[in-house]
Amino acid sequence: MIHTSFGFSYIGLIWLLMLIIPNILWTKNIPEGYSSKEENKILIVFEKLGETLVTVFALIFNDFNLKSKGLWTIFLTLSFILMLLYEYWWLRYFTSKKTLKDFYSSFLGIPVAGATLPVLAFLFLGIYGKNIFMLISVIILGIGHIGIHLQHLKKLKIFK
Repeated sequence: MIHTSFGFSYIGLIWLLMLIIPNILWTKNIPEGYSSKEENKILIVFEKLGETLVTVFALIFNDFNLKSKGLWTIFLTLSFILMLLYEYWWLRYFTSKKTLKDFYSSFLGIPVAGATLPVLAFLFLGIYGKNIFMLISVIILGIGHIGIHLQHLKKLKIFK
């Protein structure tokens, strides 16, 4: 059953910090040749709307905080594992030559992992919290964020 409960989510805050800190560091490690010009305007709207909604909902619903143990905890565990993989992907990027190929790389078979891993992590967080607002927001975010990264990758033609 899907439900929502208002209240601060410390899990949401932790996930957001895991998301935002590497992105702040990235601003000082942008790959040479990176440009956000010519991005699809519709995908940008989806990405920005999704980012805003996911950020707000991750913090204002306590559905994501630890609850009693049960099968639903599997989704929280998967979400956390995906966030750890996301951190590892960033570590791999920061220790690389920081090229566009590194930035749009796949990881463990996951295409454009820097975009896909956090979207999947927040999707599983939404499933764990049984929170329809998060689930819808993550879908919006995924369409925009992953879509933009796939367009960049296609434009680069560095992977076959």
